[in-house]
Amino acid sequence: MSARPDRTPLPRDFYDRPVLAVAPDLLGRTLVRRTPDGPIELRITEVEAYEGEADPGSHAYRGRTARNASMFGPPGHAYVYFIYGMWFSLNVVCGPPGHASGVLVRAGEITVGADLARKRRISARRDAELAKGPARLAAALDIDRSLDGTDLCAGPTAPLSLLAGTPTPADQVSVGPRTGVGGDGAHHPYRYWITHDPTVSPYRAHAPRRRST
Repeated sequence: MSARPDRTPLPRDFYDRPVLAVAPDLLGRTLVRRTPDGPIELRITEVEAYEGEADPGSHAYRGRTARNASMFGPPGHAYVYFIYGMWFSLNVVCGPPGHASGVLVRAGEITVGADLARKRRISARRDAELAKGPARLAAALDIDRSLDGTDLCAGPTAPLSLLAGTPTPADQVSVGPRTGVGGDGAHHPYRYWITHDPTVSPYRAHAPRRRST
């Protein structure tokens, strides 16, 4: 039998590293969302790294704004953003304050609280689809902008936290370009996922959005 996932909270210095080191190291970790209805837990299976002002694909590429301010804060905090007027996405802030790098949590396996996640993801045909993609993950875990800036190291009463879980061995990690990123950042190999895991989202190349006339 495999060992149970480690319930130790990840310390601040785990996040205070280069984003390309933190991103693959998040695979297999346990994301905990505490809601008034009960906890929901997720084993992270897919992530993407964003290098802040050095990365054309990052929200911080053109500097600090009210929207992305959490990315410039201390490591170990959440950056939650709203996109296309429809969806939320969760990012983990990495590196020293002011560096603005972060990891997008793209997908995962719900391991606790699947009944709560199903109520929020009624279109999911099977449990492997509950958090298959960043918007679906945020919906399943009831994550919205109210959680932007949450300290992931604040302890067992925090609405969001990350536990050590079961780190994924390097030989089980796949690497490729980020989903939906265009321009100069399109081909950066900054997407990491657990190879052959059924909860990983499909890759989609960037498709420019057409403006309505």
